[in-house]
Amino acid sequence: MSIMFDTVQVGDMPVRNRFVHSATHEVLAETDGRVTEEIVRRYETLAKGEVGLIIPGHMFVHPSGRAHPRQSGIYCDEMIPGLCRLTDAVHAHGGKVAVQLAHGGRQSPKKVLGTQPLAPSGHGRDPVTMNKPRQMTREIIRETVQAFIDAARRAAEAGADAVQLHGAHGYLICEFLSPFYNRRRDEYGGSAEGRFRFLREIVTGVRSVLPDTMPVLVKMNGNDYTPRTGVTPDLAARYAAWLVDMGVAAVEVSGGTYYGFQSVRGEIPIPELVQTLPAWMRPIARIKMHFEKSKSRFAEAYNLEAAKTIRPATGTATLILVGGMRSLSKMEEIVSAGHADMISMSRPFIREPLLVKKFREGKKTEADCISCNMCSAAMFNEIPVRCYRKGLPAVFRA
Repeated sequence: MSIMFDTVQVGDMPVRNRFVHSATHEVLAETDGRVTEEIVRRYETLAKGEVGLIIPGHMFVHPSGRAHPRQSGIYCDEMIPGLCRLTDAVHAHGGKVAVQLAHGGRQSPKKVLGTQPLAPSGHGRDPVTMNKPRQMTREIIRETVQAFIDAARRAAEAGADAVQLHGAHGYLICEFLSPFYNRRRDEYGGSAEGRFRFLREIVTGVRSVLPDTMPVLVKMNGNDYTPRTGVTPDLAARYAAWLVDMGVAAVEVSGGTYYGFQSVRGEIPIPELVQTLPAWMRPIARIKMHFEKSKSRFAEAYNLEAAKTIRPATGTATLILVGGMRSLSKMEEIVSAGHADMISMSRPFIREPLLVKKFREGKKTEADCISCNMCSAAMFNEIPVRCYRKGLPAVFRA
């Protein structure tokens, strides 16, 4: 049997194999963020497909952190019943659930929030929304930290097996960690230790409200790929070491922000993505996306080199690697070499939710996903997640 089907221990949580469903925005929640039956069915199917650890789509912990319409939320107790249905459905088929806690930061569009988005610093404009963020005061920072803590408590009450803090892809935690985004000169910036303080306070608070045996995971960038230096593999390794010292059970290594397509390398569906923008932005966006093509070419396991730098810092904690995982042989090679303990996928599971089961049965050795990224285009068009290899529906969001 492949090494990928070994039981893995993530902190005190046993997982039946080394496969992880990486958090994927479903565009399926109610308008207020509550879990729908469509979401429950999606994760129940993945559990039937024998995915060991399922991390549902990033759930916003505070109304100020909603990054997309129809995004799942965990910002109030009214969200708990839906989350219970989700965890029960996954558990019924032998899977484990780690609820991902997130705040969109400056990448939360003003048109979604109805107000100016928050960020560690107020410089610049978001490259997608063109919104200028508002610098968070210490009081707002404390409120946001508490929102993460309260959300973790809700995840535990809903029966989740673990929580994951979303510190990647240019969202709020990532922004605090990054010297590109975080230009503060107070105790929340100015040095690696200062930039780490926001996440440190969240981890400390979250651990205080969770059972001792419930693991805390963190998703983080190995590389931001921002116009000026942000998080690099070396800096990510420092952060990972600090997280492990704090008792974080697993680190998932990803990369990229809204400044490029490095987090979802492959094709750039320019017409479909441009459709989501105001008319005045489209000509410029087409040109910028065209020049991004060379930097976003697909390569299997494209975050592997960053993971190799981070791996020594994680010690005995679990390292999860996401990004361009397609062939079972490559996954086995990475795990056998000790570069990662678990393999995480998003787009392949959108097309083939039963992929892991097919791997185990010997019916498949490689995912069908061709990284066309039409599923990502669908998300930005507010169309529910599924494989749209043959093209998006004819009617786009206006």
